Amino acid sequence: MKTYNFLAFDIGATSGRAVLGSLVGDKFEMQEINRFPNAIMELHGKYYWNIYKLYEALKDSLFICAQQQIPLDSIGIDTWGVDFGYLAEDGTLLGLPRAYRDPYTDGAPEEYFKIISREEVYRLTGIQIMNFNSLFQLFRASKENFGPLGSAKEILFMPDLLSYLLTGKKVCEYTDASTSQILNPMTKQFEASLLEAAGVSPSIMRPLVMPGTLVGELTDALAKETGIGKIPVIAVAGHDTASAVAAVPALDCEFAYLSSGTWSLMGIETEEPIITEESFRNNFTNEGGLEGTTRFLKNITGMWLLEQCRKEWSKAGRDYAYPAIVRMAEQAVPFRSLVNPDDPRFANPASMTEAIASYCRESGQEVPEKDAEFIRCIFESLAFRYKEVLGILMNMAPFPIRCLHVIGGGSMNNLLNQFTANVINMPVIAGPSEATAIGNCMVQAKAAGLVADRWEMRRLISTFISPTVFRPEDNGEWEEAYKKYQLITSKK
Repeated sequence: MKTYNFLAFDIGATSGRAVLGSLVGDKFEMQEINRFPNAIMELHGKYYWNIYKLYEALKDSLFICAQQQIPLDSIGIDTWGVDFGYLAEDGTLLGLPRAYRDPYTDGAPEEYFKIISREEVYRLTGIQIMNFNSLFQLFRASKENFGPLGSAKEILFMPDLLSYLLTGKKVCEYTDASTSQILNPMTKQFEASLLEAAGVSPSIMRPLVMPGTLVGELTDALAKETGIGKIPVIAVAGHDTASAVAAVPALDCEFAYLSSGTWSLMGIETEEPIITEESFRNNFTNEGGLEGTTRFLKNITGMWLLEQCRKEWSKAGRDYAYPAIVRMAEQAVPFRSLVNPDDPRFANPASMTEAIASYCRESGQEVPEKDAEFIRCIFESLAFRYKEVLGILMNMAPFPIRCLHVIGGGSMNNLLNQFTANVINMPVIAGPSEATAIGNCMVQAKAAGLVADRWEMRRLISTFISPTVFRPEDNGEWEEAYKKYQLITSKK
C-alpha cells in the first residue's frame, strides 16, 4: 500500500515548522522535520516580516527532506492572516511585507468610518473590526503614499506569497483572504467600494481559489538546488485557524470549537455567514473555512495572561514546568479571585500580575498574592469567559450545540478542560493538539483524491487520534461561581 507524504509548513508570528504527515490507508503519522524562528523586524520606523528569511527556512526544510530521502507528494503552507506583500507588473516583490503590529494602523478604522460607516463595513464583510485588518493597512499605506503600494499591480497574502516564492505561480486562497475585511462572505468576491474608499484600485486583488487548489510545482531552480524534485504545492486552508478547524474530529455539525493557545477562538462552522445586528453588537466574525463554509467565531484572550505571568516569575527566578502549574492551580482555593480575560488592561501591561491584582482590588475581591492564586484565577476566569461567549454563540447558532471541541496546544490542559466542562455543563472533547498541521495535511490528502470532503477527513482523523472527553462535575457549585463572575465583570 502506497505511503503518501505531505509536507505542512505551519508558520506563526514567532516561529514556524515543517511537519511531515504520512498517510498509509487510514494510518496517519506526523514527524517534525524542521523548526525555525520568525520575528517582526523594525526598519526606519516601520515593522516588517523578513519574507526572504522565511523562504530560506522553507528551502532548508526541503533540503532535509531530500537528504533523508523522503519522497514528497505535495506541500502546503498556512500562516496567520491579514498581512500581505506587494508585487510589481513583472512579478517582482516590492520590499518586505508590513507586519500587523506596525502602529501605522492605529486609529485607522475610526478615520475610515468617516468615509464608510462601521455598520456598513461589517454588513459587507461580517468581519470583526480590528485596526490591523488588511483593509485598514491598505488605507493607511495609501494615506502615507507608501512606495510599494504605488508601484504594485497586485498583492498576495502571506501563505500565497510564500507559495509564489516556491513556484512562481500566484493564487489568492479563500480562507486567508477572508480575514482581510475586504471580502464579502455572501458573494465570495472582494468589495470594490471598500478598496476605492481606501484609495486603492480593486484590480490589486486576485480572483479567489478554494482550499485544495494546485498552485504549481516547485521552480526548476529550487527543485534542482534542494534535490527534492518538482513537487506540487497545494493552496491548503492558508489561514492557520481554518486548517485547525478542518482537523476537528466531529462526526456532525452540532458542535462548537475552541482553538486554544495564546489566543482562544471560539466558534461554529456554518454553511452561510451570520451577519446580523446581534453578531455586530457582539463583535463576532465570519471567516472562510473548507468547502466554502464560514467560521463564525469570536476572539478571546487565551493563555496570554498566564504566559506573561510566567515571564515575570521566570525573571524572579521562579520557573514552573506545566505539570507544576497545574498542581499549583489544583491546590489553590477555588473562586477566590476572578477577572474578565478580555479587559483592555490585559492587552500588553508592563506587569501582568499587577494588572490582575489591580482588577481584583478595584472590583472588591481578594487580591492574589501567591503564584498559585494567580494561576487559579486565570484558569477559572478563562472557563467562565468561555461559558459567556458560548452562551452568546448558542443564541445565534442555526443548530443546537451539544459539545465543545478544544483543539490546539490548550487541548493538553486537562485542568482547564475540566473546569470548562463543569461550567458549560456539556462534554468537552480535547484534541488534537497538532490540529493546524493535521488540517494542512488533510487538505493535501483531499487534493490527492484520498478523501472526498471535510466529513470524510474528520472521520479519518478520528481513527488515528484518541481525544480525551471531559464531562461536567460539580455543576451546581460552578453555576454559583459563574453568577459571581457575571456580577464582578458587569461592573467593569
